[in-house]
Amino acid sequence: MMGYKKFEFFIWVWSILSLAYLCAGFTPVDNYLIDCGSQKNTTVGNRVFMSDKSGAKFLSTPQDVLANTNLKSITSDDDSSLYQTARIFTEASKYTFSISQHGRHWIRLYFFPFQYQNYNMSSAKFGVSTEDHVLLGEFSAQSTSVKEFSVNVTSDSLVITLSPFENSFAFLNAMEVVSVPDALITDDAKTVESMQNYQGLWYQALETVARVNMGGPTVSFENDTLWRTWVPDQSFLLTKNGVKNVSNIQAVKYPDGGATPDIASRMVYGTATAMDASSNPSNNFNVTWEFNVDPGFSYFLRLHFCDIESKALNQLYFNVYVESSNVAPNLDLSTISANVLATAYYLDFVTRPAVRNKLRVSLGRSTLDSVDPNAILNGLEIMKLNNSRGSLIVADSVPSRSDSSSKNKVGAIVGVSIGAFVVMVLAVLVFIMCRRRKQQALQGHSKTWIPLSINGGNSHTMGSKYSSRTTTSIASNHGYRIPFAVVQEATNSFDENWVIGIGGFGKVYRGVLSDGTKVAVKRGNPKSQQGLAEFQTEIEMLSQFRHRHLVSLIGYCDEKNEMILVYEYMENGTLKSHLYGCGLQSLSWKERLEICIGSARGLHYLHTGYAKAVIHRDVKSANILLDENLMAKVADFGLSKAGPEIDQTHVSTAVKGSFGYLDPEYFRRQQLTEKSDVYSFGVVLFEVLCARPVIDPTLPREMVNLAEWAMKWQTKGQLEQIIDPNLVGKIRPDSLRKFGETAEKCLADFGVDRPSMGDVLWNLEYALQLQEAVIHGDPEENSSNVIGELSPQVNNFTNVNTSLSAVEMTNLDDLSGVSMSRVFSQLVKSEVAELRVGGPAQDPNLSGSAGRDPWPPVHALGWARAWVA
Repeated sequence: MMGYKKFEFFIWVWSILSLAYLCAGFTPVDNYLIDCGSQKNTTVGNRVFMSDKSGAKFLSTPQDVLANTNLKSITSDDDSSLYQTARIFTEASKYTFSISQHGRHWIRLYFFPFQYQNYNMSSAKFGVSTEDHVLLGEFSAQSTSVKEFSVNVTSDSLVITLSPFENSFAFLNAMEVVSVPDALITDDAKTVESMQNYQGLWYQALETVARVNMGGPTVSFENDTLWRTWVPDQSFLLTKNGVKNVSNIQAVKYPDGGATPDIASRMVYGTATAMDASSNPSNNFNVTWEFNVDPGFSYFLRLHFCDIESKALNQLYFNVYVESSNVAPNLDLSTISANVLATAYYLDFVTRPAVRNKLRVSLGRSTLDSVDPNAILNGLEIMKLNNSRGSLIVADSVPSRSDSSSKNKVGAIVGVSIGAFVVMVLAVLVFIMCRRRKQQALQGHSKTWIPLSINGGNSHTMGSKYSSRTTTSIASNHGYRIPFAVVQEATNSFDENWVIGIGGFGKVYRGVLSDGTKVAVKRGNPKSQQGLAEFQTEIEMLSQFRHRHLVSLIGYCDEKNEMILVYEYMENGTLKSHLYGCGLQSLSWKERLEICIGSARGLHYLHTGYAKAVIHRDVKSANILLDENLMAKVADFGLSKAGPEIDQTHVSTAVKGSFGYLDPEYFRRQQLTEKSDVYSFGVVLFEVLCARPVIDPTLPREMVNLAEWAMKWQTKGQLEQIIDPNLVGKIRPDSLRKFGETAEKCLADFGVDRPSMGDVLWNLEYALQLQEAVIHGDPEENSSNVIGELSPQVNNFTNVNTSLSAVEMTNLDDLSGVSMSRVFSQLVKSEVAELRVGGPAQDPNLSGSAGRDPWPPVHALGWARAWVA
């Protein structure tokens, strides 16, 4: 008995010493712990949270409301004392903390809703933000929770703002602002899909989604040097069959220059979930964990490994999967760990923006022969990365801040009353009009698909939960109204697993109609800022246009307050997805040129194919779709607008478009012309060449904006320094020069200095011919001014070159089956022949200085190019 007590005492001493060792690993320079609403300091483990009175010196708030509860039902164990008090914020309030050490800091927010006087905290709705990031939006706590964030603080202060929504309030039970070791999260990681290097994590705000201890119990914050909590993995396993738990905490070793206790404790690396091959004779299975995530965001994943199971080296080989990507094929922990068993090791990855609300991580057997099936995972961390707007919330909701002025409140009440009266009057009028139109349209309505009138307007009601109005779609006979039931069946009831994209309008689903036709179904989100106007515009535009390089509209649905558009399905998705972020096979330079040419043809058709030009207004790589043959089609006409009248130079309109692609002149003057599309297309050209986002805030300041960065290198004549590494050594210099000059002209500051889309198309085709070495011109030629020469002659048909006579005599219907490259090739060959035999001297007004490109101006083909397929 005495021996047992001695042993028990030894275990207790060993535990205390181990805990002291663990917690001594890191001392934060900045360490703010506040127990909100508490009248005294609160000790939680070995940490002391200051009282609300002490913490109030950091707070700026119009009103003090301190709450407390005697509830005994608080579910949290170690930190339950923090949930017995809270501070309530009835108006926007700020905590301002002095920062002694720049770098990453934890922000932990503690919530436990309880009833205090007239405040029911479970009904509170509010947002939380810093000066640079939105952390929570429209947040409402229904149970005990801790929201953990990691932000990079680069200034001498950190301001955290709590903003109640209108007619609501905010509350907080406790908060932490604590320094994080610089080495905890480095600047780079591997991308999941392409295994390329992702840089810029230092500048990202992270929200902890999951922190899991595989094969072991909960690891409380007291047993973690950075006060993190690790939860067991059982609830995340898709199936518990074929898995086993492994534990050997004492065996864990930390290598020099590798993982440290700050990365994860011995209690994490010392337990694991492993494959149990004996339970599945076929050995053909994976161990899979599934986690809830928010679509539209990228995620940082850290996987922790430590081979605590093998008895000898090089016995453990396995594959690691994130979603369907094999991120660590035939992983050999022995070799990685310098042939030392039980060595702590971790891998970091960044996913592309999620399209589902689930994220899976799996382990599978190795593909190597003569290797026993086994796999092991010790820990896993998943963190959400902020989006391009610096936000971590799904919908960038902006709370309506309360105004303490009674005068403003009275004014608001009066305004609301008047507004309500006006709305009621308008509603009655709209109801009468809709009823009358509905009666008039009854004779023409059918329960089957109804073609829109080609000669007139087909009036129908479109709306959302926020609006309902009667609109008129003027469309061709190609457009059809599709019953909601048909769309629902085609998309498997809008199955989330069928989502192929998410945009500003809503989600895009793949679908199959009853006749087997593959379709893409864009379903409007009622909360989207892109609503009825864009929906109607898309129908009107796409119902009129038919062109090989414009995506085709199959139909639409406006039943049940839905806004649904049905398009032809484009097998290869967006151009953007083939350039970066999705791990798809890299496009060749020829393929990229052909895609650019196809897109330019589509835009040129919009600008010139009708009596009045149509301006797309949202040209970007995400709106260029590729079919099974990589043929490009321009899509998404929700922001499109008819161009100016013949006697006008521009259309005055509110600025709309996508950040990074937006024409700065249009932004400044709010005057829209076709040249705004040309500018956006110029950005796309550089995006195609460099294969990187047009705006990337994770890069150094001078590289954030692709257009500005690429123009600097183009101006220096060193564009080859920044091209996609996959294209290095594969682009002919003349082709690259022509392509760069074309993009440069597109990005001219003033629209009048930019080429037309016809000019752009001509020069891109020329760049393709140079790449394929069909044209054998003077290698010393300088083509820097070819676009500048052509621009003044746009729409001047008096100087049509005689070499076009063959085209002029050709029936337009015959051209539909002729590729543009063939037409171009014939024209160029005739022009080259003319030059080689000493053809007519160049008109100095057209040729400019010696050395310019001797190719005919594009206006000569302007009338025909819109019809060429």
